[in-house]
Amino acid sequence: MSKKNVFVLGADDFNLELLKSLDKDHEFNFHKLFDYEYAKEKEVIPIQELYLGGVKRLRDFNGAIDAIVGFWDFPISTMLPMLRKPFNLPSPSFEAVLKCEHKYWSRIEQKKSVPNNIPKFCAVNPYSPHYKRQITVDYPFWIKPVKSVASHLGFKVCNEHELEKAVSIIREKLPRMARPFNYLLQFANLPRDIKLIDGHHCIVESIISEGEQCTLEGYVSGGKVVVYGVIDSIREGEHQSSFSRYQYPSKLPLEVQDEMCTITRKFFQQINYDQGPFNIEFFWNPETRKINLLEVNTRISKSHGPLFYAVDGQYHHRVMIDLGLGREIQFPYREGRHKIAAKFMWRKFEDAKVEKVPDQKIIEVIQNKYDVEILLTIREGIKLSELVEQDSYSFEVANIFIGGENSQELIQKYEKITEEISPHLQLTHEQRTASWSTSTSSPTQSSI
Repeated sequence: MSKKNVFVLGADDFNLELLKSLDKDHEFNFHKLFDYEYAKEKEVIPIQELYLGGVKRLRDFNGAIDAIVGFWDFPISTMLPMLRKPFNLPSPSFEAVLKCEHKYWSRIEQKKSVPNNIPKFCAVNPYSPHYKRQITVDYPFWIKPVKSVASHLGFKVCNEHELEKAVSIIREKLPRMARPFNYLLQFANLPRDIKLIDGHHCIVESIISEGEQCTLEGYVSGGKVVVYGVIDSIREGEHQSSFSRYQYPSKLPLEVQDEMCTITRKFFQQINYDQGPFNIEFFWNPETRKINLLEVNTRISKSHGPLFYAVDGQYHHRVMIDLGLGREIQFPYREGRHKIAAKFMWRKFEDAKVEKVPDQKIIEVIQNKYDVEILLTIREGIKLSELVEQDSYSFEVANIFIGGENSQELIQKYEKITEEISPHLQLTHEQRTASWSTSTSSPTQSSI
């Protein structure tokens, strides 16, 4: 039997190795369709080359095109339906993907399907001299681009002065995402009211970030919406807006998880999303019992892959592959080595120049000592503010994946690991903090 050719858009080495580890029966040939650095980290996203060049590379390939997949956010997840269409591969429609990834359009569809589980919102053109008049949401609120990643250019605003400050930064930094997003929008069949809200717009939303945050990982196949895991998102820092760790399985009450699954089904049925993976983020307030939908992503979360492997015995990258091939999904449950697992995001909240990073041999010694995976997201010579696509209030230094018996064990291991790495990490701090100073300029090493 011939092997299946699976093309990975924006492949990075770490996740590509995870995919290869799934191929126990040697049934796949994995091909890079552009690498991560080219697709994600260039100062100007080469969107036309990714699309037109991607189609050409696929057409020129001497063999069958069996699946096209990707596990990164924009522009990767947004482009996949467009690349699959010429080859009649299983995929959600481009419009269904946009109804998730275009933040304003997504809220419009959510308002139709789950109106009791969303914040007040409105669209704003930050380049308009009258942008303040367009805001119909009371302070405090969040303002963020209609297309962004990793909370980039998202700001909590409590008054007019903070709004002006946020908008000045957004105006400067927004084009990096807006221009390639608008290039893709030209290929979609957009409703008249959505055409007016392009990538150079923002969405303003009332505050819903109270209580516990979690993410549902799942997929839609044959019209059936399936959730196979719920992961808690623990936050820290200013406004509690920076992720400290993702932890699986969730500690939320089962009835709350079930209600979130019901909300998820209603939304995906509303937009006719099918044959694709998703992760969908919620907040739950234990005091009010209120559930709010934060956002919807049309991909697996690569951050959660090692957590599923630790607890369930399989990377959920397998779900992505099987969907891409049009196969039936069979994902294991609680067959892993650990009862609980987490991805810790080691953060710094002040800008600094990276003078020295630990030698890889030192990292390997610590990894073996604690049975963990450590991925540095920095390199010598850069400033933390030069890291791409960071949130507006912190900088990621490393990602650390840990499995164990309980939360206390995970936290203790994390504290010991960062304590042992710290002497080998030298940062020269700058005057300003991370808040309001996110940069998009210089590339760095890929993270998960």
